[in-house]
Amino acid sequence: MTVHTGPHANRLAELSTLAETFAERADGYDRTATFPVADFDDLFAAGLHAPTVPVTHGGLGLGPLRGDALGLWLMTKRLAAADLSLARCWEGHTNSMVLIDALGSEAQKSRWFDGVVRLGERWVAWSGEPRAPKPGEAKAFGTNVRREGDGWIIDGTKVFATSATGADWAILLVDTAGPGGARNSTSDAGAGVLMLACELADPSVSVDASWWDPIGMRATVSHLVRFDHTYIPDSQRIGEAGDYLRQGWQTAFIPHYAASFLGAAEAAYGYALEYVTRQRKHTDPYVQQRVGAMAVAVETGGLWLKHVAELWDSGRRAEASMAGSRARHLVEHLALDTVDHCVRACGARCLVRPSPVERIQRDLLFYVRHDNDDHILATIGRNALGEAHDPSFYKP
Repeated sequence: MTVHTGPHANRLAELSTLAETFAERADGYDRTATFPVADFDDLFAAGLHAPTVPVTHGGLGLGPLRGDALGLWLMTKRLAAADLSLARCWEGHTNSMVLIDALGSEAQKSRWFDGVVRLGERWVAWSGEPRAPKPGEAKAFGTNVRREGDGWIIDGTKVFATSATGADWAILLVDTAGPGGARNSTSDAGAGVLMLACELADPSVSVDASWWDPIGMRATVSHLVRFDHTYIPDSQRIGEAGDYLRQGWQTAFIPHYAASFLGAAEAAYGYALEYVTRQRKHTDPYVQQRVGAMAVAVETGGLWLKHVAELWDSGRRAEASMAGSRARHLVEHLALDTVDHCVRACGARCLVRPSPVERIQRDLLFYVRHDNDDHILATIGRNALGEAHDPSFYKP
């Protein structure tokens, strides 16, 4: 595993100690497809639960909005090395704090940051309303939102709702023009997309756990969530309609995925180094080639994360936006290649439980499907050619 020096060393050392325990728990959470609640409790107890909450509100003040993107991404990478599902839930929580910090009112910040810092409340942001059902299903998904009194009424469903049974609050990205969320918004340029903070203890919100039965990322508990006439008051609307897409906030979170991918790769690389040495395969020239390829891959991914973070932290947001997509594309392939090299160097035994590689391979294979890499690469090409492009969701 990489040894970190510099301003983040102490925090990462503390996190690494916790992550050893998280790695031991990961198999159990994966097998039972349950939210890693004990991991979040430990992060809260250690004072690491609020990395993107401003220092003035009791947090660590990290992230792309606060001038320290790399500090956040290094923490995410370490958590992903322990458990990629945990890292995904952590991403949703920390990204939600970024949105509240950027667009929330002072009253909202005081209320919600206090809940995170003092009470350990967990957050997530949900947009997922895919137009296509999963195989074997005929029904469509989506929400409808309408104005009522001093607030909004939401009816319908969201899927891929990460942390569905673990979060206390969810930022719902809904479209006043109809189903679609942010990714599939049908309003002009996403101008009708709202961000509404929903307290998930509301009795009008229910979870259908039968929908989520994937090959990997099982502990993200990304269930189907149903809203039955759920009322959200104006005091829980974050920012103005259209802010999320108009201000390009998705681009701040794209490289965060890359940090998680890279953490999974580092875990596979660390496993391979220990395994081939213990099995006395380290003198095999073909194994040496595989190890060399892994070493180059994880180092390259780390350099790209640092590059993108420097762009964000220096305020070069337009450059950072597309560099983040470049990093996300490249790290996906570096990570997949690293896991493949690990399996080829270690053999089939590393895919037999309780080896963590079996879970890492399933989780990574599933998680990189979060965006279509063909669309990502085409968007990068459109940008290079000076053509119109969508930096948030890679639509043609």
